[in-house]
Amino acid sequence: MASTSNQDKNEMSFLDHLEELRWHLVRAAIAILVFAIAAFAFKSFIFNEVIFGPKTPGFWTYEQICNLSSMMGGDTFCFDEMPFILINTEMSGQFSTHMWVSIVAGIIVAFPYVVFEMWRFVKPGLHENERKNGSKVIFFTALLFIMGVLFGYYLIAPLSVQFFGTYTVDPSVANQIRLSSYISMVTSTTLASGLLFELPVLAYFFSVIGLLTPEWMRKYRRHAVIVVLVLSAIITPPDILSQILVTVPIMILYEVSISLSSRVNKRKKASA
Repeated sequence: MASTSNQDKNEMSFLDHLEELRWHLVRAAIAILVFAIAAFAFKSFIFNEVIFGPKTPGFWTYEQICNLSSMMGGDTFCFDEMPFILINTEMSGQFSTHMWVSIVAGIIVAFPYVVFEMWRFVKPGLHENERKNGSKVIFFTALLFIMGVLFGYYLIAPLSVQFFGTYTVDPSVANQIRLSSYISMVTSTTLASGLLFELPVLAYFFSVIGLLTPEWMRKYRRHAVIVVLVLSAIITPPDILSQILVTVPIMILYEVSISLSSRVNKRKKASA
């Protein structure tokens, strides 16, 4: 009977944890919804200033790279017009795009709060030392995501838009790009960059649970460099400057990940 009673107590405890997790997820979803509604309401700013920014010649990134290229004797991204137009080919295309962009904006803006809610859920089950380290991890998780989003929006997205939007197999073929295709490229590269910048955080957790070692990352460093170079060559124009601008920050993150993994391993050996 005592065993059955303990089992019921443990089961209730598990259900209580599920209920608590549900409310954390609900609050996170509400935060995303609130920011998504705000983004939906400010349609003019979101589209004209943010989404369509990379398709205008005066975009901040193009001006900076043009100045840098001019100092080096080149003319990369020095142009007066973007030779393509956006078109909508579906009846509900523009409304669906408006909805999707608003949701993505809500996710990006609410991401720090979502991380905070997840931290509130796991915090009670951690030791005091783990709570101190966990607070730092949560802070850097949100910070790295924001940095990644800015990196994707101000570097990868405009490089991709400029290259694919101006690329032609023949001058007689005009680029008329579907609105959904353009939006997909801007949002996917921005979100992907935000997640890519979480590499140090993933390296930290994988090292803590023993799935990753600094020796393994050092061993495959050359492979990582090749992969990053190939990816940067795909998403950027075929010039050295653009590829360097994309490759260097990512490799810095890789080296930071090695350093974090090494610290975790040293701590684990010292406490063993």
